[in-house]
Amino acid sequence: MGIPPIYTLLDNIEHSLRRMAEAGRTGFDVSEDTLAIIDGWGSGPPQKSRETLSELAAELEDCRRCRLHREREHLVFGEGAPHPRLVFVGEGPGFEEDRQGRPFVGPAGALLTRIIRAMGLARDQVYICNVVKCRPPENRTPQGDEIDACGPFLRRQLLALEPACICALGAVAAQFLTGTRRGISELRGRFFDYHGIPVMPTFHPAYLLRNPERKRAVWEDIQQIMGRLGLEGRAQ
Repeated sequence: MGIPPIYTLLDNIEHSLRRMAEAGRTGFDVSEDTLAIIDGWGSGPPQKSRETLSELAAELEDCRRCRLHREREHLVFGEGAPHPRLVFVGEGPGFEEDRQGRPFVGPAGALLTRIIRAMGLARDQVYICNVVKCRPPENRTPQGDEIDACGPFLRRQLLALEPACICALGAVAAQFLTGTRRGISELRGRFFDYHGIPVMPTFHPAYLLRNPERKRAVWEDIQQIMGRLGLEGRAQ
């Protein structure tokens, strides 16, 4: 039957409180006990998912929860191993992804595929998805309300996947998964915790196409992931 509605409600409350804090708002007065509960959100292992990826994809099939559905050709849900050790989360689909209905199949996707192969893995051994599932016009950065509309589905997607590690590609994914507004240059290079799952933020492959000198930094981040997953001996 899917995750109970209360789980999604609490997830949305947590996200709203983070946005209030970033805006400098203190919210409302609550008891010390309630504050302790809120402070504990995001810690410990996530609840076991009762839904499958196919069920979640079916729920999203004709999604119209935000304006991005108006110009899309295909909703890009994600693809890869159903129970991967590693998940890559990007920002949103681009032109080629929207045309094919698959994530990371354009020039940036080709670079990501090379990175995955350099780790000694194949694309079908990992899972690849994005924060938003529909292409923003002109490949612009997703707006806050668009991320808010799609975010709960990414969280449920990650619950169903239960990866051992997540690689956040670019600022949008990194900020969403770490709950911060810091830039990717500040976030990359160290692990954060996402409901008990280590998250390594790094530069987006599209950024590397424009700034190839940052490839070394990305490879350093990838090597940390490999170390966490015990893949050091498999690198090509």
